[in-house]
Amino acid sequence: MATVKPFKAVRSPRDKVALVSCKSYELYSLDKLQAKLAFNPYTFLHVINPEYRHYQEVSNKERLKSINNRYNEFKKKQFFKKDETPSFYIYQKITPKNSFCGIIAATSVNDYFDNTIKIHESTLKKRELLFENHLKHTGFNAEPILLTYPDNEVINSIIKKYQKKRAEYEFSTTDKNTHLLWIIDNAKDINQIATAFDQINTLYIADGHHRTTSSCLLAENLAKNNPNHTGNEDYNFFMSYLLPESQLHIYEFNRFIKDLNGLTKEDFLQKIATIFTIENRGQELYKPKQKHQFSMYLNGEFYALSLRKSSYKFTNALSKLDAHILYTTVLKPILGINDIRNDSKIIYSQDKSGGIELKTKVDSGEFKVSFGMLPTTIKELKALVDAGLVMPPKTTYIEPKLRNALTIYEF
Repeated sequence: MATVKPFKAVRSPRDKVALVSCKSYELYSLDKLQAKLAFNPYTFLHVINPEYRHYQEVSNKERLKSINNRYNEFKKKQFFKKDETPSFYIYQKITPKNSFCGIIAATSVNDYFDNTIKIHESTLKKRELLFENHLKHTGFNAEPILLTYPDNEVINSIIKKYQKKRAEYEFSTTDKNTHLLWIIDNAKDINQIATAFDQINTLYIADGHHRTTSSCLLAENLAKNNPNHTGNEDYNFFMSYLLPESQLHIYEFNRFIKDLNGLTKEDFLQKIATIFTIENRGQELYKPKQKHQFSMYLNGEFYALSLRKSSYKFTNALSKLDAHILYTTVLKPILGINDIRNDSKIIYSQDKSGGIELKTKVDSGEFKVSFGMLPTTIKELKALVDAGLVMPPKTTYIEPKLRNALTIYEF
């Protein structure tokens, strides 16, 4: 049973939210980041990049202290103000191609520990500790975890009711996205939403695995050091954006390999032919049409690869994933890539080019061969998670990507 609760968000006033909120820090190139910092005094990027004002390197401890100071400055200047009433927040993001609408709420660390909130990726301890230290010293979280749940008519009906009203926020950004936010502070509606989630058995983390585990690690440590711990403290919850499964969009990552592991083109194709049927498509841009098919670009030509079922055995949900099949049949045994997370011979790219990137990156000479595949489905993701398994790195690119500092959770 999933526990969600309303919270008092720290938010910008309506007239400044478009200037204050921002994309996730890692999505900005250095040039765009510097331009935002130079020309927008309101952007939340000033909070998470406090050293920008002095152009100097600082220690992590000093940086975290500066972040906290800048955050308090923003509050003092009324760029941020805390809501007086615990609320749920409906957030809709409309892109040129898609529309996403879900609920921002506080979700329980206990749900993570008892596996009500399930993961599909492994996390790195170093990053967990890094994020946990960040949360501990700043005392806030400005980027919600993306969770998905089975579509629910009760929740959907409440969302639709509020969408008929004027939004608290409604603004567009230069990437041609529109952002809307409604506040649910009505006690009856809040209770109906909480009750509906209480009847949902599982929430799945779509994006934000490290931030989730860091929040839970911090909660554990704070609880140990609090002799009056009750379980109701704000640190026992973390901010999430809960999105129905039908609105989650999963895209594929292409694989680009720098060499053929000492093999000639002919030897490489011969080895692949023992596992896949191979069809040379020449200059025709080929994209797979069903699972267990792959596109490959090599030496100026596209190839269609189809798995030979007689040469591969399906044993569990992981073994059926195309990313895992490619790794266990080609990347590791033929191309010698054992550590797909850290090997410098391979890079990944979320394909927004319709497949043409498979050709252009290889034709440039930077890579020798590239592979494309169909995206993982939500059904595959859930089957793998429910079996207690995790996905290989760079298996899914999931949207929506959420905006920072629309709502901030303090603990």
